[in-house]
Amino acid sequence: MELDGKVAIVTGGAVRLGRAIVLALARKGCNIVLHYGRSEDDAQTAAEDVEALGARVLLHQANLTDAAEARELVRAGREHFGCLDVLVNNAAIFLDSDFASTDLEDWSVQFRVNLRAPFLLSQEFAAGVPADGDASIINVLDARISRPEPDHFAYRLSKGALATMTEILAIDLAPRIRVNAVAPGAILPGPGKSDADLNRLARDHVPLARAGNPNGVVASVIHLLEQDFLTGVTIPVDGGQFL
Repeated sequence: MELDGKVAIVTGGAVRLGRAIVLALARKGCNIVLHYGRSEDDAQTAAEDVEALGARVLLHQANLTDAAEARELVRAGREHFGCLDVLVNNAAIFLDSDFASTDLEDWSVQFRVNLRAPFLLSQEFAAGVPADGDASIINVLDARISRPEPDHFAYRLSKGALATMTEILAIDLAPRIRVNAVAPGAILPGPGKSDADLNRLARDHVPLARAGNPNGVVASVIHLLEQDFLTGVTIPVDGGQFL
């Protein structure tokens, strides 16, 4: 896919990894539908950075726990730009609860945002891609789902199901839409954690003995978009942590 002039939706595009993906796509010439939930100030700053790169941007706030708002995000982007070429399902909720401590609300909110929203967004996105289309969906997973562990119980299950959905949609939506994923490992500190915590984890558990950074994940996203003979692929960006 030649990205210059294409239109990309990025969920959770105001902060952290989502913002890095937004700016990388803008540098490639993509116009951006920048979704945010509550980070309005960060979203406005990110939008200004996109425009400074010469790309057009539509800011759109949506609560992805609400099915109607999730679908409206895609409709608003298509109405504004006329077409949509790329969907990056990046937004996620990450709660630190194990099997015993996971309550129904923890379960529900993570599955609504981490799995149901990508399903609804992908369905709405795919419905507008013509039969001769050339579009792409990128799902942001998590490298930890490749190794069963009892922590982050509902989060792991929701991301694992999203990995399965990636492969199913790669078959179902071919050839007009390619569907791939990236699975970051120790890239950014988790909620309530510091850079020191991340670096300590990397030294102890990552074969490369260092933390990664968003640039490595972004490069994998761009690779998956530009290489037109890849679908159903997940690229782990984890320094070998989950080999």
